[in-house]
Amino acid sequence: MSTIRYSGIGGQAVLEGIMMKNQDVYSVGVRKPDGEIEVHLSTYEGIGNKRLKRLPIVRGVISFVDSLVLGMKCLTFSASFYDEEETQPSKADQLIDKLFGEKAEKVVMDLTVAFSIVMAVAIFMVLPYFAAALLRKVIVSDTLLALIEGGIRLLLFIGYILLISRMKDIQRVFQYHGAEHKCINCVEHGLELNVENVRGSSKEHKRCGTSFMLIVMIVSIIFFVFIRVESPILRVVFRIALVPVIAGVSYEFIRLAGRSENKLVLALSRPGMWMQGLTTREPDDDMIEVAIAAVEAVFDWRTWQGREPLEKEAETVDEAEEAQLQAGDMGEILEEDEKASAETFDGEPKEVEEVLEEKA
Repeated sequence: MSTIRYSGIGGQAVLEGIMMKNQDVYSVGVRKPDGEIEVHLSTYEGIGNKRLKRLPIVRGVISFVDSLVLGMKCLTFSASFYDEEETQPSKADQLIDKLFGEKAEKVVMDLTVAFSIVMAVAIFMVLPYFAAALLRKVIVSDTLLALIEGGIRLLLFIGYILLISRMKDIQRVFQYHGAEHKCINCVEHGLELNVENVRGSSKEHKRCGTSFMLIVMIVSIIFFVFIRVESPILRVVFRIALVPVIAGVSYEFIRLAGRSENKLVLALSRPGMWMQGLTTREPDDDMIEVAIAAVEAVFDWRTWQGREPLEKEAETVDEAEEAQLQAGDMGEILEEDEKASAETFDGEPKEVEEVLEEKA
């Protein structure tokens, strides 16, 4: 079994593609309707300064918000390749453009992220509390009520995933999610990044967002069992106010899990890995090629793994081909060249902002 080494890269599946992020640089690889792979590069520094991003708990909250904002931006970008027809802007769109001008797109995206956070807190934090409170007349124990509330929260989360997984477009996104994990696992296990090795790698990863959300649910149960207040209004306020803390604690665990091979940490990570069975699917080779292109745009995995630069490997291949030519194995070389060409995307990475401006 190969040794696992933490790479620091992460990603997200988007519509017919994958976003890969390495520190402040990220790429979005998309399989266009014509079958070609297009890769675009950009940078995203996110909110907060470097000092805040080093503080435990706080960095988790920042990372969570950043992932939502960047994820929404990349989803919008990937969807732009699949707009079926030009539609007239609605009155609301015209009003926003008039009020905010060039900043309209950013305002809409920020509002969408804010709305998503509010809805998530309302559905997964506040609603389970009110549902469990209906049993307060027959159940006296606050501990038992907190556990029932946590159980309702978990059922809502799992039910939500099962519901969206029935959508055809989401099923393909889950396949790209699997390709993202497989690529990162392939690199972190020290394997050469190619279609065959990626295909054989695991589609589960300890740093996955699905695992993070499950840990959020579990940590919230622990918090609400031990943190109690008498006032029903304060109970709701505490559940809302503690969301950033819960997210921060959950992030610290996911961060530890991604770097540790401790048996206890591995055992605690297993439920999240099981949940990934619902949010990942086995990708096809075309999806794997997109994932590889996205990784290579932001991460020099050859140098990181201590391999020879690609130029030197090419020189070695050229020498081998010359020897094969001398031996008369021309047919075999042509077959290998055709296979290599099929696995290579054409074109240099471009800036995401440039493409969005062109499409606008």
